[in-house]
Amino acid sequence: MVFDIITIFPRLFDSFLRESLIKKAQDKKIIDIRIHDLRKYTTDRHKQVDDRPFGGGAGMVIKIDPVYKALEGIKYKDVPRKKVVLLTPTGRQFNQKMAARYAKLNRIIFLCGRYEGIDARVERFVDEKVSIGPYILSGGEIPAMAIIEAVSRLLPGFLGNRESIESNIKYKDKISEYPVYTRPDVFITKDGKKLRVPPVLLSGNHKQIEEWRRKHLRQVLLDV
Repeated sequence: MVFDIITIFPRLFDSFLRESLIKKAQDKKIIDIRIHDLRKYTTDRHKQVDDRPFGGGAGMVIKIDPVYKALEGIKYKDVPRKKVVLLTPTGRQFNQKMAARYAKLNRIIFLCGRYEGIDARVERFVDEKVSIGPYILSGGEIPAMAIIEAVSRLLPGFLGNRESIESNIKYKDKISEYPVYTRPDVFITKDGKKLRVPPVLLSGNHKQIEEWRRKHLRQVLLDV
């Protein structure tokens, strides 16, 4: 799976690319994340990617020409099962069903919006407009990271232990998880309170443990 990210702040992705499972997945060739600096597709000496909006208004707008040149430079058109995604607060809200659909693709190109947005003509070259929630961020970089992680963990080999996915009990419209604990079995706070692990989890009785887990499922609503 190839992820292309078009952004004016490429260094925002430095730690994301070099840590944890994302780095391991790149090392194992499960995913390939390519960062494209939009300023490299400008022609003026100031590398200007934005301009004032026609008709007036606050803020600046990312111009169409560097975005178009970036998309042409990436050369994605002959790739089967690909998608160009514009990350914008007005897009469709990302969910687990979309993550599963994206995981079947070969390539995803993310356009990270900034300022007051991107010239609307760019939408002619976009397959989907996507948001990660009903709130406004300063740009599309954090949404790109969130979507890449959500999609990547569904790819074969990304998680070393397949049970990390399958231990979530999936229902029609929700995912349920039970509370989990680890050592020490008794934790003492600075004011002397003792926080204990439920005794049944220390019993070794797998049938009772399974019953306890079913009883204590915590459900998270999802669009799946």
